[in-house]
Order: sequence, then structure tokens, then C-alpha cells
Amino acid sequence: MFIGEYAHAIDAKNRMIIPAKFREELGEKFILTKGLDGCLYIYPLSEWNILEEKLKKLPLTSKNARAFVRFFFSGANEVYMDKQGRALIPQNLLEYGNIKKDIVSIGVSTRIEIWSKEKWQEYNESNIDFEEIAEKMCELGI
Repeated sequence: MFIGEYAHAIDAKNRMIIPAKFREELGEKFILTKGLDGCLYIYPLSEWNILEEKLKKLPLTSKNARAFVRFFFSGANEVYMDKQGRALIPQNLLEYGNIKKDIVSIGVSTRIEIWSKEKWQEYNESNIDFEEIAEKMCELGI
């Protein structure tokens, strides 16, 4: 399980350091793709395979399903971690995430989210009513 928040920067070669607490569970090879809310998602291969199977079952006749699958898979890249715990972020994903230098990696259970520092600050300073969301989670049995 991925948890925690880690601030760091990408280097001149567009590599990010994978936080040490994430490395073992993530493995040497993983999937990096476009995420929702303007961030990037990192999935260990085992979790990516589960998600891929679910997405394969979406109806091809659904316009929204097709759009989501296109969005998710078109940005997906197999990424390898080097011996120093770094991983290259492809240019198209840097642009999608509006990542220039400073980033924040957060653990979100089965995935890692990569945010530009600015976007993460904006998200945290937005007027999201987490108490209202918590009440709605009760309706879902959480």
C-alpha cells in the first residue's frame, strides 16, 4: 500500500526520484500514465493488470468508456527505475502534468500520484469541502 507525501524535484534529464518507501512495492518496472485532476499516476504492474482487465470489459459502444480508455492508455508508458531509484518522465507527461521542476509524490493506496508542486498547492488550497465528501462516503459504506 502506498501512503505519504514526498516533495522533491526532477533533474535536468527529466528523472524523478522515487521515494524510498515506494520502491520495493513498485518494483523496477511500472506504468506511468496521465491521471485525473492534472496529475500523473504510477501503477505497479500487478495493479495495472487489474485495472487493464476492468477497462477491457467496458462496452465499446459507450462513447464515455471509449474516451476514458483512450485517455488512460494513450498516456501510458512502461518505466524502469534505475539503481539510484530514479525514473524518467516522458516529455508528453511532463507537459500534461505541467511539471517544470518541483513535484510532490503522494501514495494513494494502490497507486502513486505525481503532482507539480504548484498544482498540489492549488488543490490543497481549493474550496473542497472534505467534511461534505466524508458524509457522502458514508452513503457508500465507508
